[in-house]
Amino acid sequence: MKTKWILSIFIGMLIFSMANLATAADDSLELQDESIYDVLVDRFFNKQIQNDYEVNGADPAAFSGGDFDGLTGEINHVKEMGFTVLSIGAVFSSATYDGKQVLDYNKLERHFGTEEELKALIDKTHELDMKLMVDIPTQQVSAKHVWATENPEWFTENEDGTLALDLENPEAQAALTEFAAGFISNYEVDGLRLQQTNSISPAFIEQFSKEIKDVRDVYLLSDQAMDPLPGLDAVVLPGVEETLREAYKNFDQNSAPLTDIMEKSEGSLIQVDSLADSRFTADVVEEKGFPPTRWNLLFTQLLTMPGIPVVQYGSEIAMNGKSVPESHQILDLGVQQELVDHIANLNSLRNSSEALRTGELEILKEEDGWIVYKRSNDEETWIMAINNTSATQSISLPADVVGVDKELRGLFANDIVRQGSNGDYLITLDREVAETFHVIEERGFNKAYIAALIALYVVFLLFLRIVWKKGKQRKADEAAKVSQ
Repeated sequence: MKTKWILSIFIGMLIFSMANLATAADDSLELQDESIYDVLVDRFFNKQIQNDYEVNGADPAAFSGGDFDGLTGEINHVKEMGFTVLSIGAVFSSATYDGKQVLDYNKLERHFGTEEELKALIDKTHELDMKLMVDIPTQQVSAKHVWATENPEWFTENEDGTLALDLENPEAQAALTEFAAGFISNYEVDGLRLQQTNSISPAFIEQFSKEIKDVRDVYLLSDQAMDPLPGLDAVVLPGVEETLREAYKNFDQNSAPLTDIMEKSEGSLIQVDSLADSRFTADVVEEKGFPPTRWNLLFTQLLTMPGIPVVQYGSEIAMNGKSVPESHQILDLGVQQELVDHIANLNSLRNSSEALRTGELEILKEEDGWIVYKRSNDEETWIMAINNTSATQSISLPADVVGVDKELRGLFANDIVRQGSNGDYLITLDREVAETFHVIEERGFNKAYIAALIALYVVFLLFLRIVWKKGKQRKADEAAKVSQ
């Protein structure tokens, strides 16, 4: 506990000292500066019992009762972890708890709450200097969608009986665009994420983006791993989930693909867990590993590499599940804090450092789970070292990489690495440990500070001696009075 307290103070002091370089999580942030927390309204927190229509917590495929008020009341959980965007999934009238099988775009899902409650959630998010984003499903909506009755030609049927909105159809395009424009006019959301984007006409996406951004400048994201498209502000980087999961599900893994992913990830959405399929924890359990350790290393990678991190709810408690709905458990907010604190510390550094968000990347070492890389700009430099191996690892970094007369301040193990007599900087990490080093000017011994401490100590000793002597004299005087 004492170590965590000291670490939190140290990181807080570091962030304060970097205030002139910091960029707060507010409207001035660009998408590349954001970090996204992805949640399902139904699985976060149930506050209002009035909207618990036929809720069945024992059935993992049924509505569980989570609502807008629950998110509003517990949003500090997200804020304290340092995320800048809250993504709440689809919020429209739906046949399913995840909001994907939309029944009517023009109505909010009654289990989630009212228009006033959604606006209160948006307001609360903005009060905390965060942004809010919602999903728009189009390719797997309910067969009972209100548009399907009057305009069946707007849809095609999927194998599972759901419907896909034909966004090659001009009338369907106009209807969806009109709905989205009205939605962002009525609700001050900051972003929309199109679902199953790789199945939607690229020409429509570009036109849709233009028309909604004419109403208000909001983010438009893809939920799919795909090549960038005009109109989309960001897509999921192809291969990022598979690469990160393979590299960190166990130790001594082939980490060579990580370097390729890291060199391509700038400006892309990067994620490892998934709300569409299995959880990373399931991979770890299958390998008979210890999920908190695996997640600790992976979060260090995810939150310090180039790209826009997207973290799915429950990742902070190593939520398990091989498939939906098992992977959509109700979030347990009474959790152990180790991973939550680790995410908060990493996000605090990322939010305060432009170099960690958008700085240049240089891979310094990669070998079977031992990876070291540098993030830097003209103002600051960071060295990340991740030892995902079964043995202690070391690396000697030359001065032309770090600089002359520098000091590497480790933020999690409190290591300090100074330049050796040969001019190099030697970093050594135990197995399955990650460290983030801030490169600063070498401080050496602060003589004035040490002198002040010595003076304070001497004064304190003198004070104790005076108190002792006075006490002794008082006892002698009292003894003398008694003898008289």
